[in-house]
This record gives sequence, C-alpha cells and structure tokens, in this order.
Amino acid sequence: MRGTMEKPVLSGWVELGGRRLSFDEISMICRDRPEEILRFGGEFALSWDTCTARDHLGILNGAGPKGALACNGVTKGTISPEVTDLSLEEAIVTAVALRSDEGITALSGGVDSSLVAKLAGRECVAVGLENSHDLKQARHAAGLLGLDCTCVTITEAEVAAALPRVVAAIPKKDPVNTGIALTQFFVARFAGEHGYTRILTGQGADELFGGYARYEESEDLEAELARDFLGLEAQARRDQAVAALHGTYLSMPYLDLRVVRAARIIPAQEKVQGGRRKIPLRKVAERHIPPDLAWMEKKAMQYGSGVWGVLRKLARKNGYKTSLQDYIDQIIRVEHGH
Repeated sequence: MRGTMEKPVLSGWVELGGRRLSFDEISMICRDRPEEILRFGGEFALSWDTCTARDHLGILNGAGPKGALACNGVTKGTISPEVTDLSLEEAIVTAVALRSDEGITALSGGVDSSLVAKLAGRECVAVGLENSHDLKQARHAAGLLGLDCTCVTITEAEVAAALPRVVAAIPKKDPVNTGIALTQFFVARFAGEHGYTRILTGQGADELFGGYARYEESEDLEAELARDFLGLEAQARRDQAVAALHGTYLSMPYLDLRVVRAARIIPAQEKVQGGRRKIPLRKVAERHIPPDLAWMEKKAMQYGSGVWGVLRKLARKNGYKTSLQDYIDQIIRVEHGH
C-alpha cells in the first residue's frame, strides 16, 4: 500500500478530527499513512491503485464495501471516525458548516431543509409542478430566511421524458422510489446545469427524529426508528444514483455521525408526543429560523412537488389505470427492448 501510487479518485469530501482535508493531504495519507484512513469522516468514495475506501455509513456510492478500507478485494480495516459528543444544536451547526463551503441547498420549505438552508447560507433550489405545494412553500421559506432560491417549474412532458432514465438508474424500481427519485432528478439537473457538484439536503431527519405520521401510532417507536434508520442506506443508493446522472451528489448533514449520536441519546418518546413530531429538531430549529417554519408540517417530497400526481396520470394515459407498478414494469421492458 505504500510507495509509488496512482493519484486517488475522490467523490465527496473528507474530514479528519473535524478538519476538512485537501485533496493533496488525502493523497499523501493514501500513499504514506493509509492507516489514518480508518479515522476519516465526511462523505466520500475513494479509490487508488487496488484500494478503495468509503465513508462509515456509505452515503456516497462507489467501489468497495461501505465503511471499510479494502485492497485487492480484502478488507484491511473498518472506517470509524472519532466523534466528539456535542449537543444536538452544536452537532447540526458543525455538520452543516463542514458541508457549506460549496454547493446548493435543496429547499422544500419544511423544517429539515429550511434549517440546513439557513445555516449553510447558500443559494437554494426548489422543484415542482406549477402551483405545487413545495414551490409555494419554498418561496415563502426563502423569503423569511432571506435566501436566494430558484424555483424550477417542471412539466408533465419533462416528467415523462425523465421517467425512463430514472427507472433505469434506481436500484428498487417501485412506485414510491420512482416518485421520490423523479423529484430528486430535477433538483440534480438544475444543480448540474449551474455548475454545482454538491447538493445539501434534509435527508435522514424523519428517521432520526420521528417525522412520519405513522410514528404517532407506533407501539415500539424506538425499534421502528432504528429499523427505518437502517433503511437510509438503500435511500442513499437511490438518491445518489439519480444525482450521478447529472454529475452531482447529495450531502446529508443530518447523517453526520455527530448528529446521529446526539439524536440517538434523545429518548423516542421525546421525539413524538402530543400530536407533534420531530420535536427536538424543531426546538433547535426555532433558535435559527422563524417558528412558523420550525413547527410547520409538510407533505412528502413526491406529493408536495406534484410529481406523484403526474406519475399516476401518465400511467392512466398509457393504459395502466389501476397499477403504477405495471406501468413501471412496462417502462423497464421497453428500455430493455422486450
């Protein structure tokens, strides 16, 4: 592993001990002190010579196993960055600060993305059909936050054109994943067209803090949150696959290990109670953004953007009145020439 080596290929970014590393520093560590890679934080997929390394949670897609340093197909060690214990607020502020030196923020106007947008202070983008909930809410939020936000109005024709590319790219080809991925497609398209590589998002907040309505009826919220957190890896594979179509990647401050640790310390019953969800996150948020944004409930991405309605309309137009899955399966068959 030491000695002469080819220049590493890096997707994403790396930190060590809370400090962002330059590409030259990363190259030097790969060449001279590869054992330090096991302490790397950040969101990254790294490869050089016969070796690969990916971040602890596998947020970025890449060769080799997630959270591991591997050479010649053999795992050399587990990547486990040292994480400082911080309050939830300190953890979120730190996580966003490490990611906000570049990129654009995907803003839907809910608490998750609004807090990230305000802390990052970068240009924002929102996508949706004309008069969709998300476009209206994003405009409202951007105005309150004092941020520049480009609201991209997408059309039924654009959704129809993007659908085969999205279905081909995502691992799990079902209606829910397709609807979410379609919305992400247009966010990533805007970012790529405007020279951005990194897209800051609010992913992971629902699973960490109890954001879904079904959690209010949960008989074992702690277990359900833990199970849903494990499902974030598959979501990341889907979202990053779509982002990669436009040469971009999603950066997720709420999945920073400092934030994850701070969130897990909070008992589940404090996250969901009295008809309110994501309570700890909202309490942090109201110290940074207007209270009406911090405590507002928001529709899921595929519904708020209007994409879900278009997907159902396209299915009916193509003769699939009762099954979106059959319509998606037909797209797969056409793409493969069957």
